[in-house]
Amino acid sequence: MTDTGPASDWDVDDTLRIRVRRVGPWDNAAYVVACPETGEAVLIDAANEPARLIEAVGELRLVAILETHGHQDHWQALAAVQAQFPSAWAGAHLADMEMFGEPPPGRELVHREIIQFGNRQLRVLHTPGHTPGSICFHHPGYIFTGDTLFPGGPGATRPPLGHFPTIVDSIRTHLLPLAPETVVYPGHGGPTTIGSEAPQFRSWVARGW
Repeated sequence: MTDTGPASDWDVDDTLRIRVRRVGPWDNAAYVVACPETGEAVLIDAANEPARLIEAVGELRLVAILETHGHQDHWQALAAVQAQFPSAWAGAHLADMEMFGEPPPGRELVHREIIQFGNRQLRVLHTPGHTPGSICFHHPGYIFTGDTLFPGGPGATRPPLGHFPTIVDSIRTHLLPLAPETVVYPGHGGPTTIGSEAPQFRSWVARGW
C-alpha cells in the first residue's frame, strides 16, 4: 500500500481516502481523494489558499483537478495548483466553462463520464440548477456535491444562472436514488448522508428554496 499520509488527517476506509481542507473567506471545502493502493489522487475544487491545497496533496500523484461548477469561490487556486502539478489535467462541465479565469479547465466533463485514478473511479453526474454546469462526483458510498446539495437542502438558485425547479429535478433524479448510507461531501459545511437528507425533500420543494 502506498503511504497516503497520517491516518489522523484522512477519512479512511478500504475504499477511498479523503482529505478535507476548508479554505478561503467562504469556507469552501476542497477534497483530496486518493486511491489507498496506488497513491493516485484527484482534487475536487481548487477553491482558494493554493499552498494549503498543495500541502494536502503532498507526495500523492495528482491525476486531475475536478471543478464542481464555475463560481469563482470554487476555482481561485486552480492556476496555482496546476502550475505545481503540471501533469494533472483540470476538468469542468462545458456549460460553466466561460465562468472560469485563465487558463480555464482544459477538459470538458460529461454526464456519466468515468474518471480513473489508480484503482478507483469517480462518475460524473450533471446536476444543473445551482449553475447550468454544476456536476457531482460519485463513488459507491460517496458523493461530492459541490453546491448542489448541502445538509438541509439544495444550493442557492439565484438567477440568472440558478433555477430552483432544475436543481430539485437534479437532486430527485441523480442523488436521492443513491444508497441511503452514501456520504455527502458538499462544497461548504460538513458531511451528511443521502438517508439523512431524503426525508426532507418534500419540505424543500414546498418552501421553494
